[in-house]
Amino acid sequence: MKVVLPDSSELELPDGATGLDAATAIGPKLAKEAVLVRADGRVQDLRLPLEDGQPIQILTTRDTDDPDALYVLRHSAAHLLAEAVRRLYPGTKIAIGPPIENGFYYDFEFPEPIGEDALEKIEAEIQRELKEGRAWERQEVSAEEAKRLFAEQGEDYKVELVDTAEGDISLYTQGDFTDLCRGPHLQDSKPIRAIKLTGLAGAYWRGDERNKQLTRIYGTAFYSQADLDAYLERLEEAKRRDHRRLGQQLDLVHLSEHAPGMPFWHPKGMVIWNALEDLRRRENAKRGYIEVKTPLLYDVDTWKTSGHWEKFKDEMFLVPYGEERTLGLKPMNCPGHMLLFGSALRSYRELPLRYAEASTLHRNERGGTLHGLLRVQHVTQDDAHIFVTAEQIEDEIFGALDFAAYLYDLFGMEARFELATRPDNKLGTDEEWDFTEGALRSALDRRELDYTVREGEGAFYGPKIDLHMTDVLGRSWQMGTIQLDSQMPARFELTYVGEDNAEHTPYVVHRALFGSLERFIGILIEHYGGAFPVWLAPVQVRVIPVGESHREAARSLAEKLGEFRVEVDDSDETVGKRIRNAEVEKIPYVLVWGDRETEDAIAVRERGGEQSTKSLDELVAELSKAANL
Repeated sequence: MKVVLPDSSELELPDGATGLDAATAIGPKLAKEAVLVRADGRVQDLRLPLEDGQPIQILTTRDTDDPDALYVLRHSAAHLLAEAVRRLYPGTKIAIGPPIENGFYYDFEFPEPIGEDALEKIEAEIQRELKEGRAWERQEVSAEEAKRLFAEQGEDYKVELVDTAEGDISLYTQGDFTDLCRGPHLQDSKPIRAIKLTGLAGAYWRGDERNKQLTRIYGTAFYSQADLDAYLERLEEAKRRDHRRLGQQLDLVHLSEHAPGMPFWHPKGMVIWNALEDLRRRENAKRGYIEVKTPLLYDVDTWKTSGHWEKFKDEMFLVPYGEERTLGLKPMNCPGHMLLFGSALRSYRELPLRYAEASTLHRNERGGTLHGLLRVQHVTQDDAHIFVTAEQIEDEIFGALDFAAYLYDLFGMEARFELATRPDNKLGTDEEWDFTEGALRSALDRRELDYTVREGEGAFYGPKIDLHMTDVLGRSWQMGTIQLDSQMPARFELTYVGEDNAEHTPYVVHRALFGSLERFIGILIEHYGGAFPVWLAPVQVRVIPVGESHREAARSLAEKLGEFRVEVDDSDETVGKRIRNAEVEKIPYVLVWGDRETEDAIAVRERGGEQSTKSLDELVAELSKAANL
């Protein structure tokens, strides 16, 4: 057999050769450092056989930034955690322990509850394992044999996992610990040079609140201590920027158990909200969108027609209506816009027809999943639905991508694009999906955007482009989405009269670019650390009179800056304390007015501590440039 290496050269190997065999054939150093193989672009354990003609890439301990190389390292670290817990806490049952973004976790059922203080003890035991050294051995057994093994150990969760698995079962053993696992894993534990347990949480077995609550231990691992130290510093910075803390500190927003997952926006928070709304409306108008407003409640039959009922009924708030009908609070705007389009006879001359609506949506999220502004039940999307002919699809997708690029650039975040293709539960034929997926690819290629493909992760009614942004801490956030739909218009029997005088079913582009305004603002708070650019800052200028005799002049100066958001702090605190308060509130410009200040010489302190003297005209010009897009 032959495999194809990254430089397009071919490597001849015996039939049934593994990834490790391929690394050994290339050289002993590569074999020693190998941690994983990518075969046909998919990750594969080094111990598994390769296929004839496969393109392969062997990842090593030197690929310290590669997500897949970190994935296998952290997967193996999770197994070390499980081994340590089993040894320290006899009788503990183990559930699942996958690698996740930035780390790993493992779920356990402890005989007695443990607290955060146990993490240091467990981490010390993992370090002992690393000092002793561990190697992973893979074997495949029948389901019956796996069930017998785990039943003898009292591992009920593993037995249940075997019951739901198909085909032979793979086991991995390190030391005297054997775990049910698909892999992949490292050859041995030597590459794990830095590991840290980061926290505890509760987690229901299989995510179902009707099941037993387990203890989830989180951790992370890296190929070097320097990488771990840098990550922990980023975590500390993220804590300092936590939007829940800053939201209250800056008097923007708070949440309450009186209305779970439904934010209370304070006046200063509403300044940010309205600035984003103004931006949305202005840019929508420039791009030919028309504003609409549709109802919050629809009968269940509407949701069944749209196809949402089967998939989303458990996430909807339902309201009895009379004796025989039930209404659902809308979790999305799509059906309302379908009904709006269908309320009149439409002509091809009206298309593309771009409806925009930032409406209140409600999603009945499980309590344990709520998280500040990032996961709420009261959702406001910058939603739009564009009704188009087949010939207009590519231009409209291109236009939506152009709109997204403009918006994200305003916030200084790097954009990333993912194309999600047909899922298993798709509506419609493969031919329809070939067409809609092709249209999205064409628009992405036309705009010369790099993108990745996520097979099988499209919406049930159509493929989509998911829009991601990377913040100042290097965290990637999934923001908006652009989806192409040929199914919902047909389900609502929507038509337009074409140029040929025949009726045709339109396509619909579903488009949200901020995503959820609540979540977007939460991300912005953390991205900026509360230090918003001038155009978004709730208070753009604060004037501080030095003494009581300067208060009238300070108020007069504030009036002359009336086109901006200005406050006067004439409290009895010292000047230094009032300046410090403005710094804590992250106000962009602080003007101090005393005996020496005139309109030709104003003492200006910019956020960050820079001090200067500016005339009123210079200050207005600078503020105007910073405050207006």
